[in-house]
Amino acid sequence: MGHEDSGVKDMVFGSFAGMVAKLFEHPFDLVKVRLQSQPTDRALTFTGPWDCFKQTYLHEGWKGLYRGLSAPLLGAACENACLFLVYGKTQNIILHFRPGETTDTSLEKRQLSQAELALAAAAAGAVTSFVLTPIELIKCRMQVQMLAREGAFGPLSHPHAHTTSIPTTSIHPQTRSITQLASSSSSSTSTSTLHPPRPGLPPLEGPFQLIRSTIRQHGLRGLWLGQIGTLFRETGGSSAWFTAYNLSSAYFLAQRQKKMDSLPNAGRDVPRLTKADLATWELMFSGALAGMSYNIVLFPADSVKSAMQTRAELNPNLPREGFWTTAGRIWSKRGLRGMYAGCGLTVARAAPSSALIFLIYESLSSRMGWIFDR
Repeated sequence: MGHEDSGVKDMVFGSFAGMVAKLFEHPFDLVKVRLQSQPTDRALTFTGPWDCFKQTYLHEGWKGLYRGLSAPLLGAACENACLFLVYGKTQNIILHFRPGETTDTSLEKRQLSQAELALAAAAAGAVTSFVLTPIELIKCRMQVQMLAREGAFGPLSHPHAHTTSIPTTSIHPQTRSITQLASSSSSSTSTSTLHPPRPGLPPLEGPFQLIRSTIRQHGLRGLWLGQIGTLFRETGGSSAWFTAYNLSSAYFLAQRQKKMDSLPNAGRDVPRLTKADLATWELMFSGALAGMSYNIVLFPADSVKSAMQTRAELNPNLPREGFWTTAGRIWSKRGLRGMYAGCGLTVARAAPSSALIFLIYESLSSRMGWIFDR
């Protein structure tokens, strides 16, 4: 297999695996984003993941749980295609600069150390972050649109602003409904529930409308709001993701190889096992471990990123905040709990999701990889 064909295989199989997994995990991701987007200047809207899930389903139905699916579905395809592609290419680059290393054999037959694989994974995550940030910006804004229009989070107040009345005729239509609703329920801030849908509200904006409005207000650069958070998360997370998977699958391969080598009729020609020889449960266990590792490593960076990206949707009148300013505000108001809002749910859904990704990718590679061998 040529290097070019291998890159195409990584993109095709990786993108397909990512899209299938995203269909499973999207409702959990929506709940995570809504938990991370809760303002820090008032009582929590949701008491936890289950409360958020229940309220979303009661007020928006199954459609609400899959709100904003189009952007992350595209993002999952792009993310995994880019990850697997750059991961493989970076390994080739590392091997190319090894003294005396040749590239006339396939990547699978050449060995890299775990440190080298972790470096390749980190590079893949860093590159992928620039692809993901605009997609996640639109996804996060779509996921909190319903909350913004129904006033579930109430009006956000600028930390340096005085308490003044804002004329409802001079603010954004969605903000107007938030402001009016909040003023009529300011005496009941202790109850954190979604408000029932109200007729006459403008339709929710789709992904292309949100893209246009973002570029109109902030220029093309505005689509990369939260890039620092995505870069931190993807660089460290991707390194942990591939490393955990490689270590776990290598352990299972070593155990299987040891059994084969110890057979009575085993000779010098005992074949070397590859990941294609692992059982389904071994691949899925390794993938699940990878998913949990990815999210635990730099989850606070994701929390800050989500808060930055949804701030404009919840109240477009507020100025944008930088990464460190947002991180400081969350830490001072919510502490460690705020930095890890939705982490438990995210880790729980990442395990089966990543298990699916690696199972599908490895299965397609072993059974359909011949298509790219021509």
